[in-house]
Amino acid sequence: MPDTETSQPAKQQEIDPAAFGALAHLYRAEVFRSTHWRTRLDNTTNWAVVTTGIALSATFSNIAASPLPMVLVGLLVTVFLIFEARRYRYYNLFRARARLLEIDLYAPLLRGEGVKWNGAWGEMLGEDYETPHYHISFIRAAGRRLRSNYSWILAIQAVAYYGKVAIHPVPLTDLTEAFARAAIGPIPGWIVMLAGVIFHTGWIVFAIVTWRLDQLYRERRKSPMEHM
Repeated sequence: MPDTETSQPAKQQEIDPAAFGALAHLYRAEVFRSTHWRTRLDNTTNWAVVTTGIALSATFSNIAASPLPMVLVGLLVTVFLIFEARRYRYYNLFRARARLLEIDLYAPLLRGEGVKWNGAWGEMLGEDYETPHYHISFIRAAGRRLRSNYSWILAIQAVAYYGKVAIHPVPLTDLTEAFARAAIGPIPGWIVMLAGVIFHTGWIVFAIVTWRLDQLYRERRKSPMEHM
């Protein structure tokens, strides 16, 4: 005779009130942690915005001011992007757990289907607690933050730098004069401007490549938590 216990799929069971209360507290904890890390993300972005504003003020304070602050702030904004990408990986971890509870616990409850325990989402969440790991790579995290926030900051930095070179102390008349204004000490202006073009082209390419990586990863994902 066939083993009916193994041949039949596991039935869903109602979650008892004590377990549901524990899950509710767990959800509140994950929302709190994701909110905390979201605040830290905003703080890093604020640092990038403030430092860019200070560099703009220093560069355009008078016609004789050097455009060098705009060069340095581009490097500083890149450092902030690295910090924010690291923080985003933590935020993404806690946000994914909260979303899993919302989708598989609270959504059925609100639809009037009752709270069921079928083992699938509970096992997934349990494994994530037992062996915690990042759900997104550092490269993809940096790409997301770049596309959502830092691309705009870097674009403003680029426009401001080349605007400064073009109008101060007087409007440009030829390219040679632009190179002379862009020079930094012993470094020729053409090298400085070429480095700027490479830098900004690089982050544009990086944003596009990581966007494509995100798309491919979603198509090949093995766990619903890994794309949240």
